[in-house]
Amino acid sequence: MLLLLYMQALIDTDLELAAQLLTDGKCVAIPTETVYGLAANALDRNAASQIFKIKNRPEFDPLIVHVDSMRSAMKWVTEFPENAELLARRFWPGPLTLVLPKRKEIPYEVTSGLDTVGIRVPQHDLTLQLLEMLNFPLAAPSANPFGYVSPTSADHVFDQLREKIPYILDGGESYVGIESTIVGFEDGIPVVYRKGAVTEEMIREICGDVKTATHSTSNPKAPGMLTSHYSPHADVEIITRFVRSIRDNEGYIAWKELPKGMEVKNKFILSPEGDLFEAARRLYAGLRLLDRKGLVRIFIEQVPEEGIGASINDRIRRSAAEK
Repeated sequence: MLLLLYMQALIDTDLELAAQLLTDGKCVAIPTETVYGLAANALDRNAASQIFKIKNRPEFDPLIVHVDSMRSAMKWVTEFPENAELLARRFWPGPLTLVLPKRKEIPYEVTSGLDTVGIRVPQHDLTLQLLEMLNFPLAAPSANPFGYVSPTSADHVFDQLREKIPYILDGGESYVGIESTIVGFEDGIPVVYRKGAVTEEMIREICGDVKTATHSTSNPKAPGMLTSHYSPHADVEIITRFVRSIRDNEGYIAWKELPKGMEVKNKFILSPEGDLFEAARRLYAGLRLLDRKGLVRIFIEQVPEEGIGASINDRIRRSAAEK
């Protein structure tokens, strides 16, 4: 199937139009609390394949399926372990994806051939209304070219996909700002495949034992496990020592404030108040803002490795990984 090119994506809040386009097999950008997603009918092989083509996403990297409720999620999986149910009842709707054995109706294209599917209930009123209008779930990875910084506003999506999709459902800025936590299960024990706003500490409080999976360079077990990801075009260098000077063609992203005495033309502060949730919400916007200036390098400070800070640092390390 040829990839359709559109004159320019429409940005609006028309749920009826979004639902009709999705029903017709088109891809639509949708808002969630984490980042904006590039959505298509998860039961339609051709529609799901379009996601990979639009994003230039490798076919071995599976997609996350979005539904409107826990009851809906149970329609598309064959098992729902006790710990999965406990986590779903606590964190859905919310930034948590559960990797569970899939039913045959979820096609190969969505799961990249795996017998499991990542599934979640997003915490965004507009998208939940959309999901309730549809008689199928939505496959929806981040709405950006593969490997680039994820979008947290409708404008971010428009900047890069304006000619490749017909519609962007505008739900304002994403208030979490980093992708969902992804959790699978081994012998009933939760395994964190990707860190997010639902932290390992939160999961441990509910389930007890928690394992953490390593990143992968190919054939990941779940979405979002690739070592290099969430990267701007500019090289990203994590600050591990004092940097004396920043050139005009370089940028600097600081945690709370710039180092004393440093003068930087291109700078961005994650959270002047030292709020980790604000830092998470602003991380991708900062990377995008500086990258649009055509810089050759962006220096970035890590944040305290606590709570959601561990998830922020995970994204920072992967944005700086060798492409």
